[in-house]
Amino acid sequence: MFLKGLKDKFKYKSGLKFLKQELKSPPEIIDRSGGISQIGVIVDMDEFEKTELFYEFIEDFNLRPNAVKIIGYKSYYDKNSPYATPVFSDKDLGWNGAIENSYALEFLSREYDLLVNYYSKDRLLLKLMTIKTKARINVGFPEVDRHLNDLIMETSIKDFKTFKQELRKYLGVLNEIEV
Repeated sequence: MFLKGLKDKFKYKSGLKFLKQELKSPPEIIDRSGGISQIGVIVDMDEFEKTELFYEFIEDFNLRPNAVKIIGYKSYYDKNSPYATPVFSDKDLGWNGAIENSYALEFLSREYDLLVNYYSKDRLLLKLMTIKTKARINVGFPEVDRHLNDLIMETSIKDFKTFKQELRKYLGVLNEIEV
């Protein structure tokens, strides 16, 4: 038991080191045409459980039915419990910032026009998912490292309606969607 705790601590430190290196390097340029056609959502389900609300983006932004991909984070989850949203947790952290979860790896294998980082707590695994996701525009909250997001929303994480309205407004200003 002691060795497992020590191993987890070293994995965490190696993940932090990887994150710091990635934040120092210039972001990868995603070559996708303008406009929003694919949206990725990383949501902290410990803070916000209503992940089905993100599917409203399909109607709001006139997207195809499968254009929104959601992955949830839980600090602890039981693999035998069914979740409507694919989930990853702290126990999925590998060496050097690797994420060892099939749902997370499938999420990371896609490219997105918009990545919504719907979390406000500073958690290593959420930040690693954000930094590893290939997206043209990242949107998030001010409580998290500002280097992770291009657009920062000053709303409450519990107030999804206001978040959605503000996101629509700013994407219209950036000519990413038609208002």
